[in-house]
Amino acid sequence: MTHSLLLLPGDGIGPEVMAETRRVLAWFTQNRNLAFAVEEDLVGGIAYETHGTPAPDAMMAKALAADAVLFGAVGGPRWDKLPFRDKPEQGLLRLRKDLGLFANLRPALCFEALKDASTLKPEIVAGLDILIVRELTGGVYFGEPRGIETLADGSRRGVDTQVYTSGEIRRIARVAFELARLRGRRVASAEKSNVMHTSVLWREEVQALHDAEFPDVQLTHILADNCAMQLVRNLRQFDVIVTDNLFGDLLSDEAAQLTGSIGMLPSASLGARDAAGRQPALYEPIHGSAPDIAGQGLANPIAGLLSFAMCLRYSFGRAEDAALLERAVERVLAEGYRTADIAQPGMTKLGTAAMTSAILKALDKLAA
Repeated sequence: MTHSLLLLPGDGIGPEVMAETRRVLAWFTQNRNLAFAVEEDLVGGIAYETHGTPAPDAMMAKALAADAVLFGAVGGPRWDKLPFRDKPEQGLLRLRKDLGLFANLRPALCFEALKDASTLKPEIVAGLDILIVRELTGGVYFGEPRGIETLADGSRRGVDTQVYTSGEIRRIARVAFELARLRGRRVASAEKSNVMHTSVLWREEVQALHDAEFPDVQLTHILADNCAMQLVRNLRQFDVIVTDNLFGDLLSDEAAQLTGSIGMLPSASLGARDAAGRQPALYEPIHGSAPDIAGQGLANPIAGLLSFAMCLRYSFGRAEDAALLERAVERVLAEGYRTADIAQPGMTKLGTAAMTSAILKALDKLAA
């Protein structure tokens, strides 16, 4: 079976990281009985410069037709002065909206070899394994009305609207509960029901779904600001955290840094399955475009490679192959190889391509 993939490198370090993902794609094609039909297109700032829009219609048509999308990164200071509708990030937002990617999965996993790289004490962060399930197509990033207006007295006012329906809340909560059943059967639902009406609704709907369908999963409710504090105070209390678009954006970045580097962590964004069982999906590293190091061969490719591992697991049903790639990454780290963002004294520092080469060698050994 041939799987169709659309590669969207984007801006900054996105093309460098995606080039390394192509090398790993080629390894799996040659060694693991996998076949990919791969297309590549533009998104973000480079798409705006080429086509006058960060999300061209032709690119979107390819994304809608693909079995999965592998995404690099978008944005950078060169596009900061563009009108809001033309900013590179609008390319990613359109992909999420048009593909219906409502569930964002962000694992925060600390490899044993990197426990000393975290800003927390090794004994605190060792064994970190949290999955953050973030609602991705609702909330304040998409609510209406929104914008900036000039008032009668000449002052200006900015408006963003936080909106959620019971259906949106229940479908993301269901994803979290189902994933928790495959892990530690614990879900923490993070919101701000002490000050926000949408969060009151969130808490009520998550609780109702739990009581009706998932009584075997332990559910706790936690205020999002307290959740942020507890992530650095007592992170082992968490297994799966489910939260809305805004809080998920913040909490997942915090959790990522606990692992030692935001350059280490992947993500998956999934939509609803259609009648034929087909599920739209987009996979991306969460490190952003890092324009300060773009083009220097310094970027850490691991988050991009682990995003491909998530693609193998969730879109193509190849859990064994996904685990193989994850083990290869773990082996390379255990052998003391590091990119600059996770460099430690006494370790061997590698650039982007050299790190991928080390991982490919590890794959060869593991598959032998």
